[in-house]
Formats: sequence, structure tokens, C-alpha cells
Amino acid sequence: MRVTIQANGFVLTEALRSYTEQRLGMALGWAGQHMRKLAVSLSDINGPRGGIDKRCKIQVQLGGGKEVIIEDTEADLYVAIDRAADRADRAVVRQVERKRDFAHTRLPAAVSAEEETSGDDAGERRDDAAR
Repeated sequence: MRVTIQANGFVLTEALRSYTEQRLGMALGWAGQHMRKLAVSLSDINGPRGGIDKRCKIQVQLGGGKEVIIEDTEADLYVAIDRAADRADRAVVRQVERKRDFAHTRLPAAVSAEEETSGDDAGERRDDAAR
């Protein structure tokens, strides 16, 4: 899975990049076939002033034009990454299940409509042949 990571307000260290990729791999690795794009934006909102200002924003572009966007803000950037990854996992699961449920509920209706149409045509042909 290819992950695009951007840092705003600080320098992105190799350790932080590696941790982010590893954490997202654990959380979303299963969804590789459903994802078109995975982008992460890490930012320090207040800069050196401190406080609860480390933000992790995860954007997952799914097939069919669906997009999942998760943001989490914490005092510790690693905690923000963990929480955002967990929430992104749950959100992607919901989207994939909705897509799967929608496909399953639509299939029988489409099949039965085709059967009704083909059945009507066959019945009309039989009636014409009997006359």
C-alpha cells in the first residue's frame, strides 16, 4: 500500500514516517484492494507553544468515489496517529460493508426483474403459437 505523508509545521523525521506507515499498514492493510489513495497529513497547530495541538488527518479514497476523512488532535502526535488509524479502519469497514450489502440487496431484484421479463415474453410466444 502506498501512503502519501505530509508534515505541516515541523520536519517529518524518518522515524515518524516509518511509524505512520507501519501503523496504517496494520490498521488498513486488509483494505488495499478497496483503496485508490491513502493520504496522511500531520500538523502541529500551535507550533512551539504546546498544548493539545498535534493533528493527524487521514484521507482514504475508496472505489466508487467514496471518501473517508478522519481527523484526530492530541497532545502527542503518536497518539493522534494511533487513534486516527483505528477510526479510519472502522470507517472503511463500514463503507465496504455498505457497498457489499447494497450489491447483495440489488442483485436478487435485478435477477427477478429479468426473469419476469423473460417469462412474460415466453408466455406471449406460447399464446401466439396456440392461436
